[in-house]
Amino acid sequence: MPQPPNPYDFLPAVPQFTVRSGDLADGAALGTPQLSGIFGAGGDDVSPELSWEGFPAETKSFAVTCYDPDAPTASGFWHWAVFDIPASVTSLPTDAGKNPEPAPGAVTLKNDGGLNRFLGAAPPPGHGPHRYIFTVHAVGVESLDIPDSSTPAFLGFNLFSTTLGRAHLTGIHENKG
Repeated sequence: MPQPPNPYDFLPAVPQFTVRSGDLADGAALGTPQLSGIFGAGGDDVSPELSWEGFPAETKSFAVTCYDPDAPTASGFWHWAVFDIPASVTSLPTDAGKNPEPAPGAVTLKNDGGLNRFLGAAPPPGHGPHRYIFTVHAVGVESLDIPDSSTPAFLGFNLFSTTLGRAHLTGIHENKG
């Protein structure tokens, strides 16, 4: 089955910066902790540690998202969406995603599983490899001023005009059934 394109390829180009993780290597398989326990994939729904640097000097806040473009839907699947992370915060520790406020003032939206937290990978058996794109967005405003009842897609709409730069790490997981 062919994979959908990376959705970030269709957004306006912005400067790239660096994101690293001690829990996730770009292009490598997700670890068991990053798989879903809530949805029966044998994991723990633990968000990976993320740290970033080299973002634009004008950055006023950050947003962090995790998106699976390969989900068997017409809209992919949002696993995590956090915004209004202060510009002074340049890392999130392992399992920060269990906290609805993973940094002071930050807001976590409900993911596509309806949970106000990070949701690990749980693709359908036999659907092939899925990409989990962890993105740090450098934002040009201190607060996006959107309701905490918003969807991750609405967050993305608001990031469209306020993103100054992006950094990505992509993990892979396949449920071979």
